[in-house]
Amino acid sequence: MNFTLSEEQEMLRKAARDFLTEKCPKTMVREMEQDERGYSPELWREMANLGWMGLVFPEKYGGSGMSFLDLAVLLDEMGRACLPAPFFSSVVLGGLPVVDSGSEEQKEQYLPGVASGETILTLALTEESAQYDAASIRVKAQADSGGYVIHGTKLFVPDAHIADYLLCVARTDEQKAAEKGISIFIVDAKSPGISYTPLKTIAGDKLYEVVFDGVKVPGGNILGELDGGWAIAQRVIERAAVASCCTILGTMQAVLEMTLEYAKDRRQFDHPIGSFQVIQHYCANMATDVDGTRFSTYQAAWRLSEGLSATKEVAVAKAWVTDAFGRVITLAHQIHGAIGVTLDHDLHFYTRHGKAAELSFGGGDFYRELVAQEMGL
Repeated sequence: MNFTLSEEQEMLRKAARDFLTEKCPKTMVREMEQDERGYSPELWREMANLGWMGLVFPEKYGGSGMSFLDLAVLLDEMGRACLPAPFFSSVVLGGLPVVDSGSEEQKEQYLPGVASGETILTLALTEESAQYDAASIRVKAQADSGGYVIHGTKLFVPDAHIADYLLCVARTDEQKAAEKGISIFIVDAKSPGISYTPLKTIAGDKLYEVVFDGVKVPGGNILGELDGGWAIAQRVIERAAVASCCTILGTMQAVLEMTLEYAKDRRQFDHPIGSFQVIQHYCANMATDVDGTRFSTYQAAWRLSEGLSATKEVAVAKAWVTDAFGRVITLAHQIHGAIGVTLDHDLHFYTRHGKAAELSFGGGDFYRELVAQEMGL
């Protein structure tokens, strides 16, 4: 099996790294954590001009027609930079479901704007249970005068405050089985009846509680078929889980590199600490976990990119990455010592951003259960 990036992917990786190294220093990440919007509109426009937002959209809607595997390469570099921008929300959570399941009219209405950076989408999925199964969807959408009225609360909605549209996963038929009575609505984020409350997060990213209080949505704003939304949501969750693994991989690679550099430069007893066997073994363990993360993540991304069944591969990747990140970041802090826990050092960015990504779209136990089910247990 060849895990080498193609020439085009290697060019994308290098261009992304060069751009983000210059345009997204940690000083900017610090500023955006305190900024109410959470991102730089100027940087967002530059990213759009590079074609990043439309990377995996068909060319007819302003995209480049590239694959999910190509997107994985880009997300890897974004994780490395701790990029503060609504890219994950707008492209992975919002844009790709429209590409997959939207009507031609919906694609023409929303995708060109997303590809140009002028329109921001996000997904309102998670509720009070914080579970990613159909039974956890309790927000209701009731038919009313040719449209629907949505009632209920969504939690941990990324970038809701700057989104133009929300993809809201809601229950439209309580009499059917849990997986059969769910629909997805494209909701104007400025509709009457929607309120937003910011949530305090470990990464300083922008997550919101979103309350739908009698929000009216036209019937034509259903994504896919009525009561057929859970299959779409499952695909979103799979892609989001792998995309999350990609950003964690970038985080872990950056942590490994900065730790190796520190181990070579930091001296104790007239020797670099990297010359001591215990530090060498720590770094070797970190490298092992980083490579394991890379292989499992890119295998899952490739299967999704090829349209193959990937339930087990996605679950293996997310379960592995969740644990591996914890091991890597713990060893990095042990090697850095006291300097690694100061806010003046960059390690805290990767610790916080990686932890947030680790918990998103299901933790290790959730995916270990899925692996067990795929093995017939």
